[in-house]
Amino acid sequence: MKPAWDKLSKQFADNSAAGVYDVDCTAAGKPLCDSNGVRGFPTIKYGDPAALEDYEGGRDFDSLKKFAEENLKPRCSPKNLDLCDDDQKAEIEGMMALSDADLDAGIAAKEKELEEAEKTFKSEVEKLQKKYESLSKEKDAAIQKVKDSGLGLMKAVAAHKA
Repeated sequence: MKPAWDKLSKQFADNSAAGVYDVDCTAAGKPLCDSNGVRGFPTIKYGDPAALEDYEGGRDFDSLKKFAEENLKPRCSPKNLDLCDDDQKAEIEGMMALSDADLDAGIAAKEKELEEAEKTFKSEVEKLQKKYESLSKEKDAAIQKVKDSGLGLMKAVAAHKA
């Protein structure tokens, strides 16, 4: 992925509206990575630097370039109200009117929702894994029972008769 990323970075080097950057999360960039939830490498994030989102697309150059061309541009935000429609402006104005404490509480509540979604997902996947393991053991036992009941001998006799 590194060659594709470097190529993309060069293509966006002169773009004043969007940038493509590397951050070393094991060195000076560690605080930035920690504050943005980077847990594995390589991780690709995009969007407003104050609210980065996870990139889940392809890691080849063509996929990265297509995504960048379609998404790496100024978007509606408090800094770019001129890019917002009336509903978005009203939502931002409502949030701007909140006290810092209320805004922090709202952020904390939404982050808790994200954590709960992740917790539920992991729990359900764990249940599925246990069910998969159980079904796999049952299948293996059933196959072995059929084989032990003479299937191989039957096939050998059928081949011999033919």
